[in-house]
Amino acid sequence: MAEDIATKLKNYRTAPFDARFPNQNQTRNCFYNYLDYHRCQKSLGAKGEDLAPCDWYKRVYTSICPISWIQKWDDQREEGTFPGKI
Repeated sequence: MAEDIATKLKNYRTAPFDARFPNQNQTRNCFYNYLDYHRCQKSLGAKGEDLAPCDWYKRVYTSICPISWIQKWDDQREEGTFPGKI
């Protein structure tokens, strides 16, 4: 499975179609991939497992989200004011 993930990350170009977000506006897609990345890091990190599968979410949200949003959310997480449940 790790090989499959590594292959997908290597061949990654841009965010693939996600059926949860069929509309043209990708704001929600951006936000949920950001949440999924940090949830993945939290859950796999707590189990002591490899965090490589989480990289997929990071690559998706960094390709979709504006940098200013990511910086704002990172600052909010550090301050403890982030509105999402991670």
